[in-house]
Amino acid sequence: MENINVNKLHQQSLSPLERFAKFITEKVGTMGFFIIIFVWTAFWLLWNIFGPEDTRFDPYPAFVTWLFISNMIQIFLMPLIMIGQNLQARHAELRAERHYDADIKADKSVADIKKMLAEQNALLNKILNKLEK
Repeated sequence: MENINVNKLHQQSLSPLERFAKFITEKVGTMGFFIIIFVWTAFWLLWNIFGPEDTRFDPYPAFVTWLFISNMIQIFLMPLIMIGQNLQARHAELRAERHYDADIKADKSVADIKKMLAEQNALLNKILNKLEK
């Protein structure tokens, strides 16, 4: 069995759009992204509640603009994250298949070694029997 780098093989098989979805999935699933969204939301809400009245752009309590933007982010991220998760699952499946192939090869090698040791043991027993006579 030749050495195949399934990580490299998987990366090469991705289209540009799949790479983009994978990138988004990896970035959105970080604490950095969470902090950015949290700070943005806190700033938005606090500004529109406590900021100078003439500069408030999304009136309390409805926050219609904030809700619209938040929903748009969710609508666009949801399918991208699902695509990214599907790609990660496909990659995991490739790795699992490669591990399975390696396990099968290792099992065969162990069986061959056990057979060879049994043959050597039998041969040594014959030699010992001849020496004892």
